[in-house]
Amino acid sequence: MTQMTVRGIDEQLHTVLKEMAAQKGVSVNRLVLDALQEAADLLPTRANQPRRYHDLDDLAGTWSEAEYSEFQATLEQQRGIDSDLW
Repeated sequence: MTQMTVRGIDEQLHTVLKEMAAQKGVSVNRLVLDALQEAADLLPTRANQPRRYHDLDDLAGTWSEAEYSEFQATLEQQRGIDSDLW
């Protein structure tokens, strides 16, 4: 594992980091590592916690009711089973 030194941490930031770490019951080092991994989108996935993606966030909630209805109708057509093929 590589080690890194972070310079320029003032007393206020250090205090806040220590308080946050204590609240979570982890070391300041673990708190900072987790924050860096999250910022780099490198947090390991856990079996009970799926990875969260944010690449489509700007599209959420942008469809009109008519667009949604049209999409649902198209899906229903695609979900039909052709009995001749089975």
